[in-house]
Amino acid sequence: MTAAQRMALQYVLLFGATGVSLPFAGLWMRSQGLSGAEIGALLAAPMLARVVTGPLLAVWADGFRYRRTPIALLGLVMAAGYGLAGGTDVPALRALGWFIGATAMAGLVPLTDVMTLRLAGRLGFSFSLPRGAGSAAFVVANVGMGALLLSWPADAVIVWLVAVSLGLAAVAVLALPPERVAEGAPVAGLERFRGLGRLVVDPVFMLAIFAIGVVQAAHAFQYGFSALLWKTQGISEAATGWLWAFGVIVEIGLMWLVEPWRRRVGVGPWSLLMLGSAAAVLRWSAMAFAPPLWLLWPLQALHALTFAATFLAGVQIVERLSPADSHTAAQTLSSVLSAGLLIGLATAVSGPLYDRFGAGGYWAMAAMAVAGLIAAAPLRKRLAAPA
Repeated sequence: MTAAQRMALQYVLLFGATGVSLPFAGLWMRSQGLSGAEIGALLAAPMLARVVTGPLLAVWADGFRYRRTPIALLGLVMAAGYGLAGGTDVPALRALGWFIGATAMAGLVPLTDVMTLRLAGRLGFSFSLPRGAGSAAFVVANVGMGALLLSWPADAVIVWLVAVSLGLAAVAVLALPPERVAEGAPVAGLERFRGLGRLVVDPVFMLAIFAIGVVQAAHAFQYGFSALLWKTQGISEAATGWLWAFGVIVEIGLMWLVEPWRRRVGVGPWSLLMLGSAAAVLRWSAMAFAPPLWLLWPLQALHALTFAATFLAGVQIVERLSPADSHTAAQTLSSVLSAGLLIGLATAVSGPLYDRFGAGGYWAMAAMAVAGLIAAAPLRKRLAAPA
């Protein structure tokens, strides 16, 4: 297997997990008797904690000789956490288990992205190809779990997450390339923390990751409550799986077809970020009207812009604005903001919004997308050059 194929296998497993967790975690939690506000709090806790856990995991991961080692260890932690969540009836232990599992899974994303970016830069393959394979796995997981939940209990969600977590650990040990974190001995922990500090005080870098993060965080209401909202509209779990899958199929098309073309013609990441932000304003404004099933399909297609275009712009922007020896820290800080603090706050607010306003909660997400659009605008001078 080539390095690109090995990284694609890693993404297949990682997004095979998130392809079940994102759309169906709320259904599993509802089956445990939780209210909308309680679901929002349970989903938000590991996201908000990433302000602390994200940098700590980044510094911890950079202390190993090979990048695959912390990936394998986090896979095992993820399995243990979700196993605890599904194996107990004690609410506090269930919350603790979900927190551990979700924290480990979130930590795997920037570690995998950094490893793939480094290998892609050195070996000459496109980052979007293995990442697109993960998106394909997300589709299969959406559809497969949606079909299973028509006849299986919601505990199938937890069983799947544990099994895939163990697979992630095994693949990391047996298949991932032995990519070194750094030449020579690992950098001392104090110096790695200094690298984080230099990024935090860079105003351009922080404005960039805020713009990226707030657009990504505007997906919070969709991630946490779309399945519940659609069920109240009479849309089945199977149809929910297909709706999620359709959005990601269009996302794959963007990554595998449009993205290589974009790079060839020299469209820079700033333009991509502005396009994703504008699409997010449109998407969440329309979703606030609880559109019928036929209209949900084109709105789901906008996921290719609101998520994928913003994501691809983000990893390129972060890599461009950070020193070579701080790429892990930079990608993790970006992930902490978008998949941590901002989406955590948005998810915590989404629960009460769902309980009180139903689909009207999407208006808050549209407002977040507007904030991202405004924040991205002044970055043009630094980021409009071709990637």
